[in-house]
Amino acid sequence: MPPSQGPLAGLRIVDLTTMASGPLATSILADQGADVIKVEAPGTGDGLRRIGPSRGGLSALFLSLNRNKRSIVIDLRERRGVALLDRLVAGADVFVQNFRPGAVDRMGIGAARYRAMHPELIYVSVSGFGERGPMASRPVYDSVMQAYSGVAMHQADLETGEPSFIRSTVCDKGTAIQVAQLITSALLARALGRGGQHVRVSMLHASLAFLWPDGMQNHALLGEGVSAPYLKSALPMVRATRDGFISISFIQDREFESLCRALGREELARDPRFATADPRARHARELQGLLDPTLRAHTTAELARRLREADVPFAPINDPATIHDDEQVRANDLLFEMDHPLAGALRQPRPLGDFEGTPLSVRRGAPGHGEHSREIAAEAGLAPADIDMLVEAGVLVPLARD
Repeated sequence: MPPSQGPLAGLRIVDLTTMASGPLATSILADQGADVIKVEAPGTGDGLRRIGPSRGGLSALFLSLNRNKRSIVIDLRERRGVALLDRLVAGADVFVQNFRPGAVDRMGIGAARYRAMHPELIYVSVSGFGERGPMASRPVYDSVMQAYSGVAMHQADLETGEPSFIRSTVCDKGTAIQVAQLITSALLARALGRGGQHVRVSMLHASLAFLWPDGMQNHALLGEGVSAPYLKSALPMVRATRDGFISISFIQDREFESLCRALGREELARDPRFATADPRARHARELQGLLDPTLRAHTTAELARRLREADVPFAPINDPATIHDDEQVRANDLLFEMDHPLAGALRQPRPLGDFEGTPLSVRRGAPGHGEHSREIAAEAGLAPADIDMLVEAGVLVPLARD
C-alpha cells in the first residue's frame, strides 16, 4: 500500500473500539494518515461487520467506518494475548477503547497500567453515560442516547408532542467527531511538551454538547428578563411542488422579502403577521397555507430558477439513491468508487478536507477479520516461530482464507 502523506502520518493508534462512535473517530484519524491498528476479538470480531447490507462478510457500515485500518485478532482473555497487546501499546501514540467503565481494569489493560508503562501515551476512554452515576454501567446505542439526551423530544411532532428519532445515528457520529478532535488536541499538547494523558468522553456529554446551541436555546438563559422562546415552527420548511418537493429557508427578514418577490406574493412581506421573524414563527401554519398553492403551481426546476435568481436559500429534496449523480457532488469530487478485495465494488465519500501540503487518501479498504494479524505481530517484534505458536494456541487469529 502507498505510504500516507496525510497530516497524521507517522502516528500509530491502537483501537479496541467496536460498533459506531469509536470506529468512526479512529476512521477520521486513519483518513488523515494515522496507522490505526484495529484489535478485535476471536469469533465474529466487531459486531458491525455483519449488520445491514453486506457482501463478502463485510457490511456497508463496517466498510465506511473502518477503511485505512489494519486488523489484528487477539484473545485478550489469555495472558499471552494481553502480553501481545502490551507490545502494540508500547509502540503506539494513542490507545482508544469503548468498553463499559471498569471492564479494562478487570482485563488488565486499564489506563493506570498503560500510562505507567508508557507515560507519553494518549489513553482514550469512550463511555456511554460516563463513569459515574446510576446509568454508568448501562449499555447504549444511538437510539438510547437520542432518547436520554433529549434529541428525540426535541424532534417531537409539533401537533401531537410524540417524540421522534432522527433516522441517522447522530449521537454516535457527533460523539465520534468530538472524540477525534479531542485526540488531536491531546497529541498537540504532547507535542508541546505536556506529556501523555488519559482522556475521558461520554456519548451523553457529547450528545448534550451537540444538541445544546440550537436544541436547548430555550433552556440556556436562566432567571428573569428572557425574551420570547424560540418556536420550533420557525424551522425551515419542506413543501410540495408540482412534481416533487423543495426546502426553502428564510431566517432573515430580507430573505423572506426576496422569497415573496420571487413568487409574486409581495403582499405577504407587508402583512404584519409575517413581516418579521417572531410573528412569522407564530403564524407559520397560516403562512404555509398561503404559500402552498403558489408552490404547487410550479415545477421544482422553475422554483429553483426563481429562488436562485432571488438569492433565497433553498434546495430540492434529493434522493440518497441518486445523490452520487448530483451535479454539485460531481463538480467537487465528493464521492469515489473502489474495488474492495472482499466486498467488491463500493462507493464512499472521499476523506474530508483538501489539505494542500499533506493530502489525504484512501490507502486501503476496511480490513478482513484478522487480515493483518501476522504482519502486526511481526512488527511488534515477535519471531515467526512465536507467531506460529500463538496462532496454534488461538491467541492470535489470522484471516481465514478459503
